This record gives sequence, C-alpha cells and structure tokens, in this order.
Amino acid sequence: MLNGYRILDLSDDKGLFCGKLLADMGAEVVKVERPGGDPARMIGPFYQDDPHPGKSLFWFAFCQGKQGVTLNLEEQRGRDLLKNLAAKADAVIESFPIGYLDSIGVGYDALTEVNPTLVYTTVTPFGTTGPYKDYKGPDIVAMAMSGYMSLCGDTDRAPVRDSFPIAYPIAGTEAAAGTVMALFHRGRTGKGQRVDASAQQSSVSLSANAPAFQDINQRRLRRSGQFRGELLAAIPERQVWPCKDGFICFAIYGGATGARVNQALVDWMDSEGMADEFLRGIDWKALDMSTVTREWMEPVEDRLGAFFLTHTKNEMLQGALERRLILLPVYDMTDIINDPQLQSRGYWMDVEHPELGRSITYPGAFIQSRPTPVQPGKRAPMVGEHNREVYGGWLGLTVDEIDALKQQGVI
Repeated sequence: MLNGYRILDLSDDKGLFCGKLLADMGAEVVKVERPGGDPARMIGPFYQDDPHPGKSLFWFAFCQGKQGVTLNLEEQRGRDLLKNLAAKADAVIESFPIGYLDSIGVGYDALTEVNPTLVYTTVTPFGTTGPYKDYKGPDIVAMAMSGYMSLCGDTDRAPVRDSFPIAYPIAGTEAAAGTVMALFHRGRTGKGQRVDASAQQSSVSLSANAPAFQDINQRRLRRSGQFRGELLAAIPERQVWPCKDGFICFAIYGGATGARVNQALVDWMDSEGMADEFLRGIDWKALDMSTVTREWMEPVEDRLGAFFLTHTKNEMLQGALERRLILLPVYDMTDIINDPQLQSRGYWMDVEHPELGRSITYPGAFIQSRPTPVQPGKRAPMVGEHNREVYGGWLGLTVDEIDALKQQGVI
C-alpha cells in the first residue's frame, strides 16, 4: 500500500513500532541508529538467552522489514547527512526528548526547511505540548497516568500493569495511522503535516468503557481481576476458571440468554454425572443476578469449578460450540501458535536469519488486504547493514566516500 514512500526512523524503543507498521505496508523504512548500534538492541528477551545486540527479540520484532544505517548526530557532518536524507524522504519518525533535535539543528523547523512537504511524526510520553511535555515516561508511567492501570488487577491489592509494555506500541499504532493520514493529505494538497503521538493520550482509549459505565450506573468501574465485578451482578462473579490444562472464561448470566446457557451447561454436567440435585433444581429462568447473594453463588461456583477441572481447554471449547455456551479458552503462546484459525489465514511466517543459520517464526500481517497485501519483510537490519545502499542510492555517495565517513566516525 505504501510502496514508493521513504521513511526515516530516528526513534528509540518508544517509536519503533510506528516504523514497523509502515514497513509492513510497503514503505521503505530506514532505521537510523548511532554508530555501534541503537540501545534498543540490548532490550531482552534474547535469542537462546544470549544477551547480544544481534540477538534481541525485541529488536527482531520491532525493526522487521526495515533497512538500517548508522549516523552520528553529534557530528556536524552527520547532521548535514540527515538533512540530505530528509530532503529525499516522505516522512520522519522520532522520539527524542522534546527540544533535543532542535538544539542540534535537525528538528522539525530545520528538516521542513529542506523538505517543506515532509510529514514529521513524534512519539513521546506526553506529547510535545502541555505541562508534562518534558517529563520522562516509561511504559508503566503511561499506563498509570492514562487511567488504564486503575482497572487492572484484583480488588484486594494495588493496581498492576500488563506484563509486557504496551503503551508505546499503542502510541506507535496511533502514530502510524496519523502518518498515513498525513501522507494522504499531502497527496491531495501538497502540504506536509506534524503528527504528535502521546503514549498517555493513546492509552486512554484502553479504558474507554469506564466513563460510559460511570455515566450509566452512577458509580466508578473498579478493577475486579478474575471476577466480573459490578457490571450485571449484585456481587463479584467469577469469570476466569482453572481447567485441566489452563484456564477458561465463563460467567453466569441472568435473563433469557443466561437461562439457556446455564441450563445447557448443567445438562452437560449431568450427562457426565457431575450435576447433583442442587444444580438440577435451580430455576435459571427466574434467576435475577441483581439480587443473588454470596451464599447462593458459592455452592454454584464450587460445582462448576469442579466440572471445569475435569476437561482441557480444547474439550471445553468444543463442548461449548456444540451446546452454544458463552465459554472460551484462555490461550497461552503455545495455543496461539497452534490455533487453526490463525494457521488457516496464514498468520505465521518464517523469516530467515542467515547470521543465526536458521529461520524464526514471526507473526505475519496484521490485516489481510487485496489486491495490495500487507506483508512483513525480511529480518531486522544488522548495525549499518544498508549504509552503502541508502547513502549510495539516496544521496549518490560513492563507496569510497561512504567508507571514509565510516572511518571518520560520521556513520
């Protein structure tokens, strides 16, 4: 979709996902890193647990499909080279502290002076304006100050963050969308745009249901862990249950749908000798979840929980499909790899890593599209791997000139 567009990716780990998405859509994305390599190359985990800048799985994932060049922005000749590259580019992505690039003469004003149609995209913790613009903000800060963390975890403990950093991938997704829209706008008007993505602002959308809940129910939505909290029931109601080989999700509903589903589950349990007189005697059609008590719920949950422990996730899924139950497995990474739906859509792809002497299985395209497919590219670049291709192809430098710049510490 973006074939023919040239993108300079100056970002660190905060903005790498933006460039990755644009590369997936066909843009020529060039990751610019300092001589010796970007610090993001030392973000783990690592291939075969070997902490080496050429084996970071984080780098593999977020720089896949990009070309890689080295450039020393602390040198004037390096800054001049960046301006020359920007003059040939369609967009720039950066995530430096606010004002740093301006202080060395290669910020927004300087680059748009040499290329007035440039799309300039920034990914930062809080955006480029406002009272927080100069604050540092790793993932946990953005998660906390977006409000999302307040909804994560159990009621009897402090809020928790997701186990993998997600604030900056979310900001990178918004930045990529903004970049594409800005390029579209440029195609119609000939004018560049400045795209300003804030990790805090982007992450607010993760808890978009909370304001609606408060408006409708006149009380704040609170974290409830493995329970459903106060959505429809008078008491916290379990929705994550252990089973034979992991966990499943199931919740007891009221109303007509709940009556059908609950009865179907009891009938299934009865067919296997696990529904006693207590369960068989419940009138599910009369169940009002707004009035149930903990004393009523506990014996029901005990019996359901015992049944779930006798089956695997896949057995529960197949049984749910046959009986039209609102029940689903909680997948782990092995389940995702083996999931027949993802396999049928060709989601997984093998990427060659010649330097490792093998291929590695990667997630594939984030969407399917025709006739212009989205297709992730080759493995992430090694340090300075494409110096000759980019400096030669974009700027017309000779091999001797490129080698001399390397010897001088400019690239």
